[in-house]
Amino acid sequence: MRFLPPLLLLTAAALAHEFWLQPASYRVAVGAAVPIKLLVGENFAGNSWARPTRRVRRFVRLGPNPADSADLHPALLTDSLAPALRCPTPGTHVVALTSQLAFIELPAAQFTAYLRKEGLSLALRQRQEADESTTKPGREAYRRCAKALVLATRGPALPPAAADTTYRRVLGLPLELVPEQNPYRLRPGAALTVRVLSQGRPVAGAQVQVWRPTPLTGPHHTLAPGQPAVTYFATYTNAQGRVLLRLPDAGPYLLATVRMEAAPAALASRADWLSTWASLTFGGPETGATP
Repeated sequence: MRFLPPLLLLTAAALAHEFWLQPASYRVAVGAAVPIKLLVGENFAGNSWARPTRRVRRFVRLGPNPADSADLHPALLTDSLAPALRCPTPGTHVVALTSQLAFIELPAAQFTAYLRKEGLSLALRQRQEADESTTKPGREAYRRCAKALVLATRGPALPPAAADTTYRRVLGLPLELVPEQNPYRLRPGAALTVRVLSQGRPVAGAQVQVWRPTPLTGPHHTLAPGQPAVTYFATYTNAQGRVLLRLPDAGPYLLATVRMEAAPAALASRADWLSTWASLTFGGPETGATP
């Protein structure tokens, strides 16, 4: 699968919805304190999420074995911009965050443009069939589900693969991206399959967007003139909720997807639609790494 030209910048700031977890490094030493940022933005470039302590519902780290887990809320209260993450055992750790509901209302034309950009064809078609796409504002409740995979090691060797399976654990989130192979154990260029799940059930036809920094080139390790800083492509899940990706290098990578559905009756006074935004960040394979 090839990378396509970079995503064009949107003129409407209200459409910048991507949210992700970004540690200072995706490969860390066991026990080291690593800042992890909660970012909102576009094209894998973001700003710190404002007022996260009031908006976060759950913020946890899950280690390679069931006994190794931690509630990260205390770290968030200490530093809401870049709380410290520590991984006490070797292996791949999952950091997961879910947010409280928030509400937004967009003018009709802007809401329609946003649905088109995000590939939310069902909601777009329903608004068009009801003759609402140019007349009715979009009243939306939204929530966020973000995950990051962090590899902790003692030296260059990876821990035994049989005990390092947290990366594929299904958390039962409202929406989540679950890799079926460990990206840190793949060779450059190898295939990675990722599932999109809603409450543990596969989501067919979901648009998955993928970003990675463009590798630096030249003797001084700079981008060529006119070369975008981020490369991007989008694909759709099959009937089993899977997408196939290829990881050319160590990344890092940002995957994002969104699901839009009619708001439940309990939200009818404030929203017509409920959207759930999911992201997954991770590092990729490194040339010469010890398997």
